[in-house]
Amino acid sequence: GKSFIPMILGFGCAVPAIYATRTIASRRDRVLTALLVPLMSCSARLPVYVVFGLAFFGARAGTVIWAMYALGIIVAMLAGLVFTRTILKPDVSSAFVLELPPYRQPSLKSVMIHMWENTREFVRKAGTTILFASVVMWLLLNLPWGVTERRNSYFGKVSSVIAPVFSPLGFGSWETSGALVAGFMAKEIVVSSMSQIYLADSAQADAAEVTTLSEDLVSIGSGFVNATISSGKILLSIIPGVDLVDEDIDTQDTALSLALRSNFSALSAASLLVFVLLYVPCVATLGAIKHEFGSSWAVTSAAYQTVVAWIAAFIVFQGGKLLGLG
Repeated sequence: GKSFIPMILGFGCAVPAIYATRTIASRRDRVLTALLVPLMSCSARLPVYVVFGLAFFGARAGTVIWAMYALGIIVAMLAGLVFTRTILKPDVSSAFVLELPPYRQPSLKSVMIHMWENTREFVRKAGTTILFASVVMWLLLNLPWGVTERRNSYFGKVSSVIAPVFSPLGFGSWETSGALVAGFMAKEIVVSSMSQIYLADSAQADAAEVTTLSEDLVSIGSGFVNATISSGKILLSIIPGVDLVDEDIDTQDTALSLALRSNFSALSAASLLVFVLLYVPCVATLGAIKHEFGSSWAVTSAAYQTVVAWIAAFIVFQGGKLLGLG
């Protein structure tokens, strides 16, 4: 019923989706919807899907990413069935009555405004939350000052304590454990955290090649232009009969892809993707749930999703090993 619209919003960001539950009259239905919305694959999880999908599954990366979205929907359906038969049993049946607004073809101006607002929001988030988390991650990896082995840093010591919990899931290293903990701030930070951890040594080696500010700006600008041109070609290739990307797709592995393949197998990567899909919502989502429904429901959301994520990833990894896929 009315829960459908917040669910759709959850594919963009769970925070506005939680607040969208205000349109639902029954508090029980509002709480149920809020518990299920974080299972939708928000845009913050997409960078994790893309990086691991391209690193381990190549041409099938698109299928793997689609499977993550589908799995989130399936788990939400199953969780909804469990909740409606346990802690959120319906007291009375409610009718579904929803007034729909008149739908019209959007104007070019409204589309451009929408694009600008979303781009501005991404730049703001990348320049604040992600940048701040990356700086904190760098500090923790280099404290106490003078530490040479990153495992002995503050970040490494804390991550090493948590790592055994993830060993049955196929990614019991301190590096991955730390990145998942950092992902509690925002799911896309998982990628930046792994970059900080796995590529730190290579970055220090490259630091010997000093570049000027103008050279850096030219490199960034050319990269942006090339990315824009490639995106335009991909967009035009959606038109039937138009194919502009066959000869232009860059299949060269990135440094992060090579680092991930040396630390993960395809099976453990799939297990990690399932865990990232289902585990504890980001702090902003939990804050929205706490604001709307109270601390107890926020804790419930974090606890049940983490347990479900661990069980699902365990089934994927251990089941794959039993089938000889490891």
